[in-house]
Amino acid sequence: MEATADRKLFLGGRLKRLRRDLALTQTAMAADLGVSPSYLNHIERNQRPVSAQLLLRLADTYDVDLRTLGQSGGPATESELAEAFADPLFQGLPVPRHEIVQLAEDQPAAADALLRLYRAFADRRARDRAEADITGGAGDDSPADWVREYIQGRRNHFPELDALGETLADILEAETPGESFEMRARARLLARHGLAVRTLPAEVMVEWTRRYDPHRKRLLLSETLGPSSRAFAVAFQLALSEHDAELTALTEAAAPPDEPARRLLKVSLTNALAAALLMPYPAFQQTAEATGYDLARLQARFGVSFEQAAHRLTTLSRPTARGVPFFLMRVDQAGNISKRFASGAFPFSRFGGACPRWRLHSAFRTPGRVITQIIETPPEDGKDGQRWFTLARTVDRQGHDAFTEGHDLAIGLGCELKHAHRLAYARGLDLAAPEVTPIGPACRLCHRHPCAERAAPPVDRPLTVDDWSKSVSPWPFAEG
Repeated sequence: MEATADRKLFLGGRLKRLRRDLALTQTAMAADLGVSPSYLNHIERNQRPVSAQLLLRLADTYDVDLRTLGQSGGPATESELAEAFADPLFQGLPVPRHEIVQLAEDQPAAADALLRLYRAFADRRARDRAEADITGGAGDDSPADWVREYIQGRRNHFPELDALGETLADILEAETPGESFEMRARARLLARHGLAVRTLPAEVMVEWTRRYDPHRKRLLLSETLGPSSRAFAVAFQLALSEHDAELTALTEAAAPPDEPARRLLKVSLTNALAAALLMPYPAFQQTAEATGYDLARLQARFGVSFEQAAHRLTTLSRPTARGVPFFLMRVDQAGNISKRFASGAFPFSRFGGACPRWRLHSAFRTPGRVITQIIETPPEDGKDGQRWFTLARTVDRQGHDAFTEGHDLAIGLGCELKHAHRLAYARGLDLAAPEVTPIGPACRLCHRHPCAERAAPPVDRPLTVDDWSKSVSPWPFAEG
C-alpha cells in the first residue's frame, strides 16, 4: 500500500499530447498551471515526475479526467508493435521492450502510422509469395529462410548423406581400428588428401575457431574448441574433401533461387554429412532406442556434445529404422531463436519467440541440468490442442565449451506425448493423466494466449546458416 502511494508518475508523453490537443505552448500551459516553463519541459521529457498537486491543477484547469492520463497504451497495441519489430525485416535492429512500450504510450499516432505501413508491407509480401507459389518464382525469402524451409520440407532427413556417412565411418574403422574418431579422420585427411590438421593458441587464431588454409592445405583449429567441437570440425573437412561432388549434386538438385542460398545449402548438407559420419545412422538409432534416448549415454558413446546428439535425434526418419520424431529449438537468454528443426509436426511459427511458460527459458536458472515438462499447444481449426513431452538444458556457445563457465544458450527438445513412454526422461511420470502446462508457440507472439501479459516477445533473428550447431561449426558459409 505504502509502495503504491509513493510510486512516481512519469506522464510526459501524455501531458505533451494534452497540451498539443489544446493548442497551447509550454509557456502558456505553465502559466495556467502555475509552474515554470522549464519545470513543465522537464515533466514532458520524463525527467521529473508529475506531482499530485499538479494533477489536481490539470483536472481543475482543463476539465481533464485523471483516469485518461493514467491509462497506458493497450496491450494489443504493444503486442502488434512487438510482432512487427520481430519480423526478420528488422534483423540487426533489436528494439527493446521499454522502447516499444514508450512508443505505444507516448507517441500513439506514430505507432499507428508505423503499424499501418508495416501491415501494408506484410500484405504486399504475402501477395508476392502467393504469386511466387503460382508462377514458381523464388519469392522474397532470405537465403537462410529458403534453406530452413527446404530442410524442413525434407523433415530434416537426408538418406543419401546417411548412407555416405555410414560407409565412410566403416572405412575409417577398418583403416585405423581402436583409434578415436578424430585421430582416424586426421589420418585419412593427411594420407588421402595431403591435408594436415593443427591446433593453435587462441591468440594466434584471434576471432577464428576454425580456419581452412587451401594454399598450405591445412585445417587450423583454435585451442578453445572442446573435443566434440574439434571432432566435428575435422568431420566437416573430411566430408567435404571426400564427397564434394555428391554434395554439389544434391545442392543443385534442390534448385536454390540464388548463389547465397546455394552456398548456404551446401554448408548445411556438409554439416549433415559430418554428423552422419560422427554418428552413423544404424548405430546411433539403435543406441538411442536401447538407452531410452538418454542424451548423456549418446554423448559418451559417440564422443559428441549434448547439442550434436540432440540435433541428430531430429533426423531419425529412415522408414525401416524410424526413431522418435523430435523437434528442437535453441535460444539465448534474451529469447532469440538461432536454430529450430523438426522431424515431426511441431507448429513452429515463421518468426517470433517461444512461449515464456515453456521451461526452455527456465533452463538458464539450472545450468547443465535437464528439466522436463509436458506442454499443450492451443487448439486450432476446431481441433483440440496437442500435448508434447519436452526437455531443456543449457549448452555453451561456440568455441568456449572448454574454457567458459557460463551457459548462454539453451536447447529445447521434445516429441508428441504419445511417444514419451520410449524416453528415459519420462520414467516415473503419470503419462495417462499428466500435469500439463498450456503454452502458445503456435501463434507468432503468443498475443492470443494468457501468457502474453507475462513477458515481452523475444526476437527470432534469421539464421545465418542452418547448420548442425554454430557451437561446433563456426566457419563462414562461403567456405562451403
